[in-house]
Amino acid sequence: MIINLRNNSMENQKILEILKTINYPGFSRDIVSFGIIKEINFNEGKVLVTVDVKTDNKSQIKELHNSIKNTLENNKDIDEVKIQILNSNIKDDSKETGNIKKIKKIIAVASAKGGVGKSTVSINLAASLSKNHKVGILDLDIYGPSLPMITGVDFQPKVNEDGKIYPIEKYNMKLMSFGFLSGNNSPAIWRGPMVARMTSQFFDDVLWGDLDYLILDLPPGTGDIQLTLVQKIALTGAIIVTTPQDLAIIDVQKGAEMFKKVNTPVLGIVENMTEFICPDTQKSYKIFKGNGAKILSKELNVPILAEIPIYPVLSESADKGTPFVLSNEESKISHQFNQINTFLDKL
Repeated sequence: MIINLRNNSMENQKILEILKTINYPGFSRDIVSFGIIKEINFNEGKVLVTVDVKTDNKSQIKELHNSIKNTLENNKDIDEVKIQILNSNIKDDSKETGNIKKIKKIIAVASAKGGVGKSTVSINLAASLSKNHKVGILDLDIYGPSLPMITGVDFQPKVNEDGKIYPIEKYNMKLMSFGFLSGNNSPAIWRGPMVARMTSQFFDDVLWGDLDYLILDLPPGTGDIQLTLVQKIALTGAIIVTTPQDLAIIDVQKGAEMFKKVNTPVLGIVENMTEFICPDTQKSYKIFKGNGAKILSKELNVPILAEIPIYPVLSESADKGTPFVLSNEESKISHQFNQINTFLDKL
């Protein structure tokens, strides 16, 4: 977003720098870099800041308003602060939100920590749910999409004459990923606003149709994609994925805290790599020390939904593009995902 600095004065530039010290509620990024400052007007000690947000979350807007007002009022050169909050990008017409109106539950699978197995959990959760429900899965990791590989899809989705995208259908699921559109080997080198627009497009322009569940595989971190997501749609809730190591908890806590601050319920914890199952003997070995899931469960006051072991066949199935739970229905891992299904069905 281009910021209109009335008169482009030195005072307006100074105010812009002050605003860069304010983080968006629930995030570690400042409000200027997120592109929500539309206009700054300073005149004889009075400043008017126009903010263009994409949320109707009243508590979040109030916190944003107070943060800007309090920060600017602490400056000795400013006598009066007025803040105008716009939400012009929130639209109620069917073109903006019609493609997700028929989705009953939208579940985010998240963790601020990379490498904990979010994509493995996401695809197997979606595949497990698809046995009895209409399910879609959306891979929102624009920088490192994995859905094309773990589903064995190497072609682009079809687009209708209006520019709307049909999700790819496989394994009784509707699939969508940035990797389908760009070619999975092409690196994405994008700034925040482009990422936000692409994220919005997955909801505005993809014809999801009637779904019982849409599973969102989120990238690590608490950046542009997560912000756009929580502003754009009302999530049913988030499932946090972690591993047993205490080190993983530090970053995972940040992700959980972000969801709480934007009023998205954290539904529960999935601990991945809880133990190793030897494929020859089927014996279990705990190779990672720590009690990550138990600690997070207690701190967040949410249940542990599943404990997924390390099992070589699980990773092999991902490499082959086949969800593990579809061909190993009686396995311990499949039973763990069934537990999550039962929990989600009660929401």
